[in-house]
Amino acid sequence: MKKIVCFGLLFIATIQIIKAQGVEANVLEKYEPYVYDEMSYRLMKPAGFDKNKKYPVMLSLHGAGGKGSDNRKQLRRWNEYLAKDEIREAYPCYVLAPQTNGLWNNEDLSKIKLIIKDLESIDMSRIYVLGHSMGGHGTYRFIQFDTTYFAAAAPSAGSGLATTEPFVEVSKIKHIPIWVFHGDKDPKCPYEKDVKIFEEMKDIGGNMKFTTWVGDKHGGPIALKMVTGADNGITQVSSDLCDKEPIFLKWLFNQKKSK
Repeated sequence: MKKIVCFGLLFIATIQIIKAQGVEANVLEKYEPYVYDEMSYRLMKPAGFDKNKKYPVMLSLHGAGGKGSDNRKQLRRWNEYLAKDEIREAYPCYVLAPQTNGLWNNEDLSKIKLIIKDLESIDMSRIYVLGHSMGGHGTYRFIQFDTTYFAAAAPSAGSGLATTEPFVEVSKIKHIPIWVFHGDKDPKCPYEKDVKIFEEMKDIGGNMKFTTWVGDKHGGPIALKMVTGADNGITQVSSDLCDKEPIFLKWLFNQKKSK
């Protein structure tokens, strides 16, 4: 598989640009830049990597603000949080942050799967996907494109725009552990559409948790709350299949595909 690692002056310049945009250089350095088949991506390897161990992969999908090919804008607030030393030590894993120019699609997923396949010492039973806004929309799409690949999924504000048609076939993904997050005052990606998905999942006894951020809208800190939690969250479950663990990262790392 062809991979191009961006080194030298270009890498140093990129560090300076992102630092100017609010991402600290020490965070950026943890996400190594690569390109595979014209897809730019950043990869943070597990802290204290041991080739004799198997590690989960956390796939991080950016929203519309991260679109492009600069290989920097896709690093979102939750990527900075996941780069904290204490978080990396508590939850050792690969964090893969690809970048796309449009809505996440099946071709993107195919490339991502090939990137993951080439990683060293991965646990294929623990591949996770999460994202906010367009990234949440992409999370819903990816788990429908391949219903057996992911061990768990977390779409934040991923219901799509008010003008888009329903795109989630709940029956296809009822067996996948999913934790949905959405602000109930979201003016961009309607909260009510995610509520409808959750109600359908309840009707068929699926495996979905749904956290409502009371009073929250769409942007800003909402995406970060997905991984950190917040006091204004109210969580419901669709059935007894759901893992009741209240801390998101603990819940995520509990999930594992059965053989």
